[in-house]
Amino acid sequence: MESHRSAMHVLLLTQEQCAFCTQAKETLDRLAAEYGFTVSTLDVSTPAGEAVAVQSGVLFPPGIFLDGEVFSYGRLSERKLRQALERRRKAGGEQTPSPKGEGKHETRTRD
Repeated sequence: MESHRSAMHVLLLTQEQCAFCTQAKETLDRLAAEYGFTVSTLDVSTPAGEAVAVQSGVLFPPGIFLDGEVFSYGRLSERKLRQALERRRKAGGEQTPSPKGEGKHETRTRD
Protein backbone atom coordinates (compact mmCIF):
# COMPACT_ATOMS: atom_id res chain seq x y z
CA MET A 1 0.00 0.00 0.00
CA GLU A 2 1.37 3.39 -1.02
CA SER A 3 1.24 6.25 1.45
CA HIS A 4 0.84 9.82 0.28
CA ARG A 5 2.06 12.51 2.63
CA SER A 6 -0.01 15.67 2.41
CA ALA A 7 1.70 18.99 1.90
CA MET A 8 2.83 20.81 5.00
CA HIS A 9 0.66 23.69 6.15
CA VAL A 10 2.11 26.91 7.54
CA LEU A 11 0.02 29.30 9.62
CA LEU A 12 1.09 32.93 9.93
CA LEU A 13 -0.30 34.68 12.98
CA THR A 14 -0.27 38.35 12.05
CA GLN A 15 -1.65 41.82 12.77
CA GLU A 16 -2.20 45.05 10.88
CA GLN A 17 0.64 47.55 10.48
CA CYS A 18 3.29 44.97 11.35
CA ALA A 19 6.41 45.27 9.18
CA PHE A 20 7.79 41.92 10.36
CA CYS A 21 4.43 40.31 9.48
CA THR A 22 4.61 41.70 5.94
CA GLN A 23 8.18 40.46 5.60
CA ALA A 24 7.23 37.02 6.94
CA LYS A 25 4.29 36.76 4.51
CA GLU A 26 6.54 37.61 1.54
CA THR A 27 9.15 35.07 2.66
CA LEU A 28 6.55 32.35 3.25
CA ASP A 29 4.90 32.95 -0.14
CA ARG A 30 8.27 32.67 -1.88
CA LEU A 31 9.31 29.53 0.02
CA ALA A 32 5.87 27.93 -0.48
CA ALA A 33 6.55 27.86 -4.22
CA GLU A 34 9.95 26.26 -3.59
CA TYR A 35 8.95 23.71 -0.92
CA GLY A 36 5.31 23.08 -1.85
CA PHE A 37 3.60 24.00 1.41
CA THR A 38 0.38 25.95 1.91
CA VAL A 39 0.15 29.20 3.85
CA SER A 40 -2.78 30.72 5.68
CA THR A 41 -2.95 33.81 7.83
CA LEU A 42 -4.82 34.53 11.03
CA ASP A 43 -5.07 37.98 12.61
CA VAL A 44 -4.13 37.99 16.29
CA SER A 45 -6.80 40.62 16.97
CA THR A 46 -9.60 38.15 16.17
CA PRO A 47 -10.95 35.85 18.89
CA ALA A 48 -9.54 32.80 17.06
CA GLY A 49 -6.16 34.48 16.59
CA GLU A 50 -5.99 35.55 20.22
CA ALA A 51 -6.86 32.01 21.35
CA VAL A 52 -4.11 30.51 19.18
CA ALA A 53 -1.57 33.02 20.52
CA VAL A 54 -2.49 32.43 24.15
CA GLN A 55 -2.62 28.62 23.87
CA SER A 56 0.70 28.41 22.03
CA GLY A 57 2.61 31.02 24.03
CA VAL A 58 3.24 33.28 21.03
CA LEU A 59 3.94 36.61 22.72
CA PHE A 60 3.77 38.84 19.64
CA PRO A 61 3.36 38.56 15.86
CA PRO A 62 4.35 37.33 13.50
CA GLY A 63 3.88 33.80 14.79
CA ILE A 64 4.85 30.94 12.47
CA PHE A 65 3.36 27.46 12.90
CA LEU A 66 4.53 24.45 10.88
CA ASP A 67 1.74 21.87 10.75
CA GLY A 68 0.28 23.30 13.96
CA GLU A 69 3.59 23.35 15.83
CA VAL A 70 5.09 26.68 16.90
CA PHE A 71 8.22 27.42 14.86
CA SER A 72 8.88 31.04 15.85
CA TYR A 73 7.48 34.41 16.68
CA GLY A 74 8.88 37.86 16.04
CA ARG A 75 11.16 38.54 13.11
CA LEU A 76 11.36 35.47 10.85
CA SER A 77 14.80 34.03 10.08
CA GLU A 78 14.65 32.64 6.55
CA ARG A 79 17.82 30.63 7.16
CA LYS A 80 16.36 28.88 10.23
CA LEU A 81 13.08 28.28 8.42
CA ARG A 82 14.89 26.71 5.45
CA GLN A 83 16.81 24.45 7.86
CA ALA A 84 13.56 23.35 9.51
CA LEU A 85 11.92 22.73 6.12
CA GLU A 86 14.89 20.64 4.98
CA ARG A 87 14.80 18.58 8.20
CA ARG A 88 11.08 17.94 7.72
CA ARG A 89 11.62 17.06 4.07
CA LYS A 90 14.31 14.52 5.00
CA ALA A 91 12.25 13.12 7.88
CA GLY A 92 9.46 12.57 5.38
CA GLY A 93 11.50 9.74 3.87
CA GLU A 94 13.08 11.33 0.83
CA GLN A 95 15.97 9.38 -0.59
CA THR A 96 19.46 10.85 -0.28
CA PRO A 97 22.60 9.59 -2.05
CA SER A 98 25.02 7.49 -0.03
CA PRO A 99 28.18 9.28 1.12
CA LYS A 100 30.44 7.18 -1.14
CA GLY A 101 28.30 7.91 -4.20
CA GLU A 102 28.00 4.22 -5.04
CA GLY A 103 24.52 4.64 -6.45
CA LYS A 104 22.92 3.32 -3.28
CA HIS A 105 20.23 5.32 -1.55
CA GLU A 106 19.32 5.39 2.09
CA THR A 107 16.54 6.97 4.03
CA ARG A 108 17.90 9.10 6.82
CA THR A 109 15.84 9.70 9.93
CA ARG A 110 16.42 11.74 13.04
CA ASP A 111 16.47 10.02 16.40
